[in-house]
Amino acid sequence: MKRILSAALCLTAFASALAGAQTTKITTEYLMTLYAPLDTPQKIDNSLTIYNVGPGGWVKGPKIKGTLIAPAADWIRIMPDGNLRQDVRLTIKTDEGALIYVTYNGIISRSKEVGKRIASGGVLTSADEYFLMAPTMETSAKAYVWLNRVQCVGKMVEVKTGGNSFVKYDIFVVH
Repeated sequence: MKRILSAALCLTAFASALAGAQTTKITTEYLMTLYAPLDTPQKIDNSLTIYNVGPGGWVKGPKIKGTLIAPAADWIRIMPDGNLRQDVRLTIKTDEGALIYVTYNGIISRSKEVGKRIASGGVLTSADEYFLMAPTMETSAKAYVWLNRVQCVGKMVEVKTGGNSFVKYDIFVVH
């Protein structure tokens, strides 16, 4: 009886140790680069700024090419700890005329020094700050319906505020 109890306890401990171990892997596949020119921001209050996406936005990738069409905007909220949260909605019109609705949230974390650089009109890159987003897409276009069933992640390539503001991301499908 003691041996059975001891063996059961060992198996329980082993199973508990395994429960915290990694059991899956995430891989990504490049989907597209998204470029969005930004209009002058609407400063609602000290915690909320809205950036409308201006004309001239585009997406380019091996499986999708198109333009960004209105309405499209980025709601940026400053969190109590100073980090920024995104809430973005936009529409892609592919070169074939298909419409793809895109929505994503994201997090931006930058140092005060980097914040001063962007506030003075400097261009930031992914080396300057933590700036990630998680897009999902919706479409009825048969050629792109596969986008309805994937989760994507994106990373900022470049961002600039002030005159000629824009944001540029590389976006990947998560597998």
